[in-house]
Amino acid sequence: MEPLLVITNSDAGTADEEALERALAVLRPHVSVEVAATSDPGELNGVLHRAGSRRIVVAGGDGSMHAVVSALHRRHELTDAVLGLLPLGTGNDFARGNDIPLDIEQAAQLILDGTPQRVDLILDEVGEVVVNHVHAGAGAQASRRGARWKTRLGSIGVGGLNLGKLGYPVGAALAAVRPPYVRLCITVDGEVVTDVDQPVLMVAVGNGAQVGGGTALTPDADPSDGRLDVMISLATGPVARFGYAVGLLRGRHEERDDVLSLRARTVSISGEEFWCSADGEIYGPERRRTWRLEPAAYALIR
Repeated sequence: MEPLLVITNSDAGTADEEALERALAVLRPHVSVEVAATSDPGELNGVLHRAGSRRIVVAGGDGSMHAVVSALHRRHELTDAVLGLLPLGTGNDFARGNDIPLDIEQAAQLILDGTPQRVDLILDEVGEVVVNHVHAGAGAQASRRGARWKTRLGSIGVGGLNLGKLGYPVGAALAAVRPPYVRLCITVDGEVVTDVDQPVLMVAVGNGAQVGGGTALTPDADPSDGRLDVMISLATGPVARFGYAVGLLRGRHEERDDVLSLRARTVSISGEEFWCSADGEIYGPERRRTWRLEPAAYALIR
């Protein structure tokens, strides 16, 4: 088996360090492993510069996976890369969507026994990547508030058996009280689905199914099916917003008449200023954004 380069976050806490050591105990008897800790894009780029032909293993969550894939894409090295994942994040939605075990020893064993499979990638018009999910409107506000609630609720319980995974649904419910709904023109594969005369609560573009630590925002999304899953919520009235939040908590929001579920290769939104959350990172305000699917963009051990 090819040697492994394990990339981890220099700012990882003691619990993550202990989990990584358990994973390395599984890997090292069978393969040569180098561990490199990085804390900023410059350090990450330097580590990737000397990666050579080694398989790259990301030890972290969705943000870490996003950072490594983005760096490889900028270096024009993503197509030939083979990546693995040791899920050490709080949400680990990318791992869930790719059937990577959340148990760290099992994830390490998968790196040894699994098969590299091509997975899709989302790209925007300026070349930024999204590995799992991007959403705008109330979804971005939910991510802002959900991050705080995830931290608070994550302290209730032990290890993975805590309430942190409720952070996104709680954030969505809070956002529904005073939502940042916007008037947007949403175009899916060149066809206008909603125009600026229709207020939109949120629009989500999924390569993976889940956000916020397990909330199935686009439940049928498959990272290797060559399609984006698009969810548009038109639930802008007070009662409708509450119903949407409850439906999201129950995993039944797509059954609502004011929710549109589509599949596409490109999605464009424009209109009033809006904020986005891409793989958990908030950016904006924006007036226009386009996302397209890059099918089979890189290989992931699954």
